[in-house]
Amino acid sequence: MRITTKFWIGIIVLIVLSPLGLMLPDHFKAGSAWGEWSVDEIQKFVGYVPQGMAKLSSLWNAPFPDYAFKGWEDKGLSYVSFATIISAAVGVIAVIFVLFLLGKMLAKKGD
Repeated sequence: MRITTKFWIGIIVLIVLSPLGLMLPDHFKAGSAWGEWSVDEIQKFVGYVPQGMAKLSSLWNAPFPDYAFKGWEDKGLSYVSFATIISAAVGVIAVIFVLFLLGKMLAKKGD
C-alpha cells in the first residue's frame, strides 16, 4: 500500500472519529471540549478575560457553530455526530484547497 493511500485512510479515520471530541467531554461531565471555551467560560475559569481575547472574540464566527447545522443542536446525538463529521470533512477540504493554491502561487514564483 502506498504512503499516500495510508495518509488518506488515516485522514478519513480521523474525520469519522471527530465526534468523539464532543461526546467524551459530555459523557464525563467535563464541560466544553478542551480549548473551545467561550469568553464567558474563560471568565469563569480564570476570573478575567485577557484584553486581546475580549477584543478579538467578536471578530470571528464559526461557519458551523457548535459543529452543527442551524436547528440540529437539539435533534440528538446521531444528528450532531453527522454534522461534526461533515464539519470535519469541510475543514479538511478547505485546508487542502488553501494549500493547493499556496503551492501553485509559490511554484509560479520559482519559475
